[in-house]
Amino acid sequence: MGPAANGSTSVAVTSSSRRPWRPRRVLVTRSAADLPHGQRILQRCTAAGVPDVQVLTGDRLPPVPGDNPRARYAAAKSTLAVVVAPPSKRKLQPIPPSADWRFDLAEGCPAHCQYCYLAGSLSGPPIVQAYANLEEILAGLNAHVGRGAVTTGTDRDDEGTTFEASCYTDPLGIEAVTGSLSATIEHFGRHDWSGPVQLRATTKFDQVEPLLTLDHGGRTRIRLSVNAASVDGRFEGGTASVDQRLTALGRLARAGYPVGLTIAPIMPVDGWPSEYGDLLDATARELDGIPGLDLTVELITHRFTAKSKDVLLGWYPQTRLEMDEDRRRQKRTKFGSVKYVYPTPVLHELRGWFTDALTERLPAARILYWT
Repeated sequence: MGPAANGSTSVAVTSSSRRPWRPRRVLVTRSAADLPHGQRILQRCTAAGVPDVQVLTGDRLPPVPGDNPRARYAAAKSTLAVVVAPPSKRKLQPIPPSADWRFDLAEGCPAHCQYCYLAGSLSGPPIVQAYANLEEILAGLNAHVGRGAVTTGTDRDDEGTTFEASCYTDPLGIEAVTGSLSATIEHFGRHDWSGPVQLRATTKFDQVEPLLTLDHGGRTRIRLSVNAASVDGRFEGGTASVDQRLTALGRLARAGYPVGLTIAPIMPVDGWPSEYGDLLDATARELDGIPGLDLTVELITHRFTAKSKDVLLGWYPQTRLEMDEDRRRQKRTKFGSVKYVYPTPVLHELRGWFTDALTERLPAARILYWT
């Protein structure tokens, strides 16, 4: 069920079969409208039948409408802003344990996940902002090839220099109206790089048809973010169902993509060994017999900060998501902030179970990390 099923948001969403996301309103800044990719996004939005497309006279976005936080949340979630990423947004950052470098095609996500990690990372209403200066962003990656500390020069060196494109957005979730992911995949596949590289992207959506015939050159690993049935049903509104995501994973693998599972956020819900076991069994059935399968797994447990909790409770005031500081252990980040993670015995139990279960059910999979 989506958040509307338990009264935590007025936005009608579902995890059943969905059409590609179509915003109700598109705002294009003047500078973005002048760029080739900005013009392509405009054309896509018009072709998709977006009812309200505005090319602004300047580069400042107008305030999000609404008389209260709930109304502003709903309006933001149905808005796409097409903007130019400034130099500060184009500066690549290390992103352990996922990849050597993070770069962004957009910020914001159309889904309604009640544990959303962006809640503590992005400021202001959760508008999706897609970047029109895509060519400039991609050109900035060249200087980082052969550099990095996550895959480059480590036991993951076979992946090449890795570039993560889904830290602040779900790029497939907005692909129908941006085309940014397809353009990036083809750039990675065709560009004359100075060394081995890999584009990484993760998604909770299943509209992979535009990607299947791209000239990806084996340089893009797409991971499907999946979870136990009860976590998906309660907390992952506006996404494809897990079954649909696994079908998409199989389609991508058959099209020659390196693929991955991002099992996140792992939660010790009632009956979790059975639910996560069912998830791994379903994955094994979907991927069975695919020649040359290149499969990785990333395991991420649920955590939150005081800031993200406050934002999430504003977005989903009736959520049933467990965010009780007294049931968690504090962990300090390298920046000195505090996040709340599961107690050590719980983490040890979860990690041990997943290690054994993956070895048994998906022996060809390579676990990249646990966090």
